Amino acid sequence: MSIKKHYLDKFIRATEQAAIGAYPFIGKGDKIAADQGSVDKMRNELNLIQMNGEVVIGEGEMDEAPMLYIGEKVGTKDGQSLDIALDPLECTNFVAKNLPNSFSMLAACEKGNLFSAPDTYMEKIAIGQNLPKNLIDLDNTVEKNIKLLSDAKKKKISDITACVLKRPRHDKIVRELDKLKVKIQFISDGDVSGAISVADPKTNIDVYLGIGGGPEGVLAAAALSCLGGQIQTRLVLDKNETLRAKKMGISDIKKKYNIEDLIKGDVIFVASAITDGSIVNGVKDLGNKYEVSTFALHKDQSINKKVNNIHKK
Repeated sequence: MSIKKHYLDKFIRATEQAAIGAYPFIGKGDKIAADQGSVDKMRNELNLIQMNGEVVIGEGEMDEAPMLYIGEKVGTKDGQSLDIALDPLECTNFVAKNLPNSFSMLAACEKGNLFSAPDTYMEKIAIGQNLPKNLIDLDNTVEKNIKLLSDAKKKKISDITACVLKRPRHDKIVRELDKLKVKIQFISDGDVSGAISVADPKTNIDVYLGIGGGPEGVLAAAALSCLGGQIQTRLVLDKNETLRAKKMGISDIKKKYNIEDLIKGDVIFVASAITDGSIVNGVKDLGNKYEVSTFALHKDQSINKKVNNIHKK
């Protein structure tokens, strides 16, 4: 069974309203207020949608997030039963500092088809479409994965471009990529858009690798599932996080999750830009209205589009 087609427009409106909610805080240095503006607007819109929705990836657990917490029911409580993964404001710092590539994002699957990742770190490696299944593996060395990718894409290793989140924890990966003479495109934040970039021909990025957020890994997997890309992930847990993960029903804490483990069946993914980004433009204030741009995907409907919508103030 697929997600009904009309939900795509409903979810686009939810992320676009969330983007508008963050817009007044661009460049104001207050990431908490920006996030709250997004959360309030998204929650209001989700609760207008005729669905039995449940947040499986959200702002945190119930005791730490008053709205859009994991387990919160959203929608009118009738309609299709859907699991929702959301990030009302990815890259809060980017909004606070008026930097590019901040988004409001949401993914939806049928009930039970979306992996509920705990809010912990996650190892990730992602590649684009039209490549052999399970080509790369987290247990391979960086060198082996790059050579496999180079052979599959018929590209010289020196022509491969890797996207890496610029963090000290990735210094070893960076040294290995430098040794191979792989081109590196660093990002300072934006884990989801970084992983998705492997499936965008305009970026020339061949692989995304490193450690980022677990929820962001699932959101990236939702988009890559629609785009035909691949991602493999594994949770990175300390002792307390291991206990939390087990309470969430994750028994094998060392399991490697391929895309089909994270996303099953049909999926919708939408990302509305708050500040200008490499995918779509940010919110524009037109006086008595806002223009908002969204990247929208619906797997079973084969929809891959960028849309601009006008919202009255």
